[in-house]
Amino acid sequence: MDDIEERVAYCNKLSLHFDASDAPLVSEIESERGRYFLDLIEHAKGFGADRRLNYLFGDIKLVPPVPKIVKSRPISDSNENSVVLNLNKNRHFSWTPDPIPFRDKKPAAVWRGTARTKARRILVDKFYDHPEFDIGHTGKEVSGRRPKGALTHGQQKQFKYFISLEGNEVATNLKWGMASNMLVMSPRLHYETWFMEGRLQPDKHFVLLRDDFSDLEDKVAYYNDNPEAAETIISEAHRRLDQFSDPLKERMIGARVLQKYFLLSGQI
Repeated sequence: MDDIEERVAYCNKLSLHFDASDAPLVSEIESERGRYFLDLIEHAKGFGADRRLNYLFGDIKLVPPVPKIVKSRPISDSNENSVVLNLNKNRHFSWTPDPIPFRDKKPAAVWRGTARTKARRILVDKFYDHPEFDIGHTGKEVSGRRPKGALTHGQQKQFKYFISLEGNEVATNLKWGMASNMLVMSPRLHYETWFMEGRLQPDKHFVLLRDDFSDLEDKVAYYNDNPEAAETIISEAHRRLDQFSDPLKERMIGARVLQKYFLLSGQI
């Protein structure tokens, strides 16, 4: 229960009473948004159709002016109006076992994705032609560089080093990368979800890279020479994921996050 309450407090940081009288009724939640609707109504329906609940579906990068249920929020000390619930969870909390031990993988880095952010474009510009790494973008041409073919999760798991980069907000591949036997590498994180990315510790759960990736080759060389250090981080990443593996516990936390919202808005 201590762990449950700690996670509830992190996902729902609200502490003051607020007015939700203008919010939509639970019975009016947009059903057109598919998985977002199903994941929200799974918890909300238990509190009654006449409760009022503000929410934002989609990739949310800003903190709303009033308390709202969201999938994602900025990592910040002032994000209490963003109440995180596990929305669109089938996409973000789904991964498969990795049968290849770290030491049996290719000693190189891999990345695939659309080059929609500055960080992604920097990575492609620097390492697109690297003789050992397999780094490339999908989608449109970038700086005259043609897109490379997409790689399946299984193909990416052939490599020791997995680069994870935020996109619209969080990096969707961060969790399945951490669930693998690859060593995840990432610059500083800016957004978080139900996974509580803001609590991930650099060089404990993943390897921190500079924003310009100038240390990528050195980090790969270091962990090639020190595989036991890489395996320690991979083990910590797996341990971090384990806390999300109990479906009953996850449902309890989601229900209590909403219960706190309804209590502070004076509805129960």
